[in-house]
Amino acid sequence: MQQYNIHPIVMGTKVFDKGMMTYQYDYGKPYTIPIYSWYIEGGDKKILVDTGEMSPICSAEREKSINGKIYTFEEGLKRWGLNPKDIDIIIHTHLHNDHCENDYKCENATIYVHKKELDHIHNPHPLDFRYLEDYIEDVEANNQLHIIDKDTEIMPGIRVIHTPVHTEGGLTVLINTSMGQAAITGFCVIMENFFPPKQITAMEMDIIPPGTILNPYHAYDIMLNVKKMADILLPLHEPGFANIDTIPELK
Repeated sequence: MQQYNIHPIVMGTKVFDKGMMTYQYDYGKPYTIPIYSWYIEGGDKKILVDTGEMSPICSAEREKSINGKIYTFEEGLKRWGLNPKDIDIIIHTHLHNDHCENDYKCENATIYVHKKELDHIHNPHPLDFRYLEDYIEDVEANNQLHIIDKDTEIMPGIRVIHTPVHTEGGLTVLINTSMGQAAITGFCVIMENFFPPKQITAMEMDIIPPGTILNPYHAYDIMLNVKKMADILLPLHEPGFANIDTIPELK
């Protein structure tokens, strides 16, 4: 089966309370997360998972916080010899604004998104202000959206599974690599969510659900399943990938 390399490109950041990542844990602690677009290299298609922020804050302070460089969309793609028109496929983990703000620049891309995400971006609940339909109106008008409602193979060695943890239409992306199956999570977490500290495991909890969540009981079970499936876990906002060019890391 086709194998791929994964390139995490920081295309934005957020500074907020760490409890936004870790359910019922570490509230009151300032925390900076990277926002990634993941370039999936291999095969004959140029593939991105999410597209990041349109106008990221590229400050020395934020770069120090994540220990990595922040790029604009065009700068980040240029590192890998690409421009937005080169992108063939975009896979969306979900449609919160920071994951889809650059979609409109990729005019030649087919964009995979779960039906429930499209429903929510057009009719968001008042609690979920992160859905902004402005960011998908152009690609929707151009008939670029490919709507799915079940687990789907996108390409040989790349498939998505429905993981409604953070949002109802969240999609975890499973990618075949030389080191086994990588999972880009369809929900906003960091590595600590999957490998909690002792004060959490001492309460017989194997993972920490995300701070922004649909149903903590269901989320817990879904996350455990993703953890078991993956040889390489790629939590959506893990700062540890901000200074890594390629996953699996080249030896």
